[in-house]
Amino acid sequence: MGRTPTISREALLDLADEIVRQGGGGALTIGALAQAAGISKGGVQYSFASKDALVRALIDRWTDRFDALLGDPAPADPVDFALRYIEATRVSQQAMNAKMAALLVSYLEDPANLQATRDWYHATFARLTGDSPEAQAARVAFLAVEGLFLMRINGIDAEGGWTRLLDDVEAVLRRLGRP
Repeated sequence: MGRTPTISREALLDLADEIVRQGGGGALTIGALAQAAGISKGGVQYSFASKDALVRALIDRWTDRFDALLGDPAPADPVDFALRYIEATRVSQQAMNAKMAALLVSYLEDPANLQATRDWYHATFARLTGDSPEAQAARVAFLAVEGLFLMRINGIDAEGGWTRLLDDVEAVLRRLGRP
């Protein structure tokens, strides 16, 4: 009969997220997480067999939360989807820290993770299909937001300008995306 876990998987993910926010992706190790949780390394490995599994769980949790923010807009309305994407990005970025970049890079080094990311983007682009000017505007807005995300995790937001740029993308989409 095994011991009852003293800390949940979700609590470990919360602590791992905090370690990354405070020290960057390099600070996240099984040992650092065990110390933060007050448990043994084996206790962490009971929930996450490796650092890669831990990072994958962090990214999956972030993606799931982001997808929940998107809701379920009608695929036939790419502008509505792009506007929801902008809002979800705005909300989720308030909690996102540029130090998460190291985790994203290490996550994408694994071919299976890279494929999962490509699949997510393919599914997202499927919601932005169409030849109309509105669909084109929605796709450009999506790409602009993704570009802003990449710029932000590379540290361009030292003075808070990122939010203003996101506002610009939304304003242009609203002008161009509705006839």
